[in-house]
Amino acid sequence: MSEPAEGRERRPRRRRRLRRDGLPRHTLSDVLHERTHFQFVERSWRWALVSLVVILAGVGGLVFRGGLNLGIDFRGGTSWTFEVKGKDPSVADIRSKLDALGLADSEVLILGTHNVRVEAEEMTEAERTEVSTALADYAGVEVRDVAVTDVSPTWGKTVSSKALQALIVFFLVIALYLTFRFEWKMAVAALTAVVHDILVTVGVYALVQFEVTPETVIAFLTILGFSLYDTVVVFDKIRENTEHLGSARGETYGQMVNRSLNEVLMRSLNTSFVAVLPVVSILVVGAYLLGAAALEDFGLALSVGLATGAYSSVFVATPVLAWWKEREPRYRSLRERAATRAPRPAPVAAGARGAGGPGPGGAPGDAAAGPDDLAAVPAARPARSDGVAGPPAVGRTSYGSVTPRPRKQRRRKR
Repeated sequence: MSEPAEGRERRPRRRRRLRRDGLPRHTLSDVLHERTHFQFVERSWRWALVSLVVILAGVGGLVFRGGLNLGIDFRGGTSWTFEVKGKDPSVADIRSKLDALGLADSEVLILGTHNVRVEAEEMTEAERTEVSTALADYAGVEVRDVAVTDVSPTWGKTVSSKALQALIVFFLVIALYLTFRFEWKMAVAALTAVVHDILVTVGVYALVQFEVTPETVIAFLTILGFSLYDTVVVFDKIRENTEHLGSARGETYGQMVNRSLNEVLMRSLNTSFVAVLPVVSILVVGAYLLGAAALEDFGLALSVGLATGAYSSVFVATPVLAWWKEREPRYRSLRERAATRAPRPAPVAAGARGAGGPGPGGAPGDAAAGPDDLAAVPAARPARSDGVAGPPAVGRTSYGSVTPRPRKQRRRKR
């Protein structure tokens, strides 16, 4: 039988560990129920340092690794696509066939399980036929089963030009919309985050040497919209809380922005998580199981962009906005008032005021009592004739408050 409820001893609740600033450490429940108090704005210099390191690493990749790894659609050339019958394709075996034909600089890609794609520079019709015959002999198929495609570099230049025009129009439209919807400073902060996403994505592709294809450009333009969507969600919450700024005593614009970020943090995480799920399915199912190279390029660019966009909306756009807005006279005065407002000093006892100096009796540490000190000392109890102290006299206590008078008891009527 279980013990009665009265006899049970309640277990003391486990105290949560505190951080250096005195606030309790976060738990998963706090994140799920939006009870977080992360200091995004206060530690904005850390996020700026992280972004600066990543961007400089990308610039180093562009300089020391020969720039971006452009695909055949941008540099031009010839590609062969075929399926290997009766065995698993081997990059080393295919490359040995190509080396014998003088194509040591060609690229060999295994697509899925048995599909292969070979890319090389432009060549004559006789050279293409010779390569097709060698590849068909290796794959165990007919020469007509090897698909040959010639790509001119002018097509890649056209795609790049159209993408640049689309990017400029995108910037202009977004700047006008955010200025009309919020204000021009929010528009500049959001576009700063977009530029950050562009630099980081290009840097990652330069460092890892991912191949840049037309699918990469399409995915790249897609992720810019996602980054701005997350930024608009955060800015909308900031605008809502700005209307009530000043109702909480001592709250600055930066603290209000930090509170707004914590309020929409779970929503941003959910949005990013839901957006990553189909991208993972594209990479796993489309690229690795079905062998679709276009899906692999598209999914890879989306995954890099989603991670960068989720980071920039919280750690780039919002801190830039907070730093800029706090330079305005209205919000600067709020910050100055919050900095100069100090807590009231605690009341000091009369005997402690004279610490450090000689008192009237010559004892060290007791200073001469002033009028305030005399008023704070309670009146002495009058002694009775038998030597026993009488009731306390009504006067001021050591804390300066008046002692209550004793209540008069009513006499009972007989």
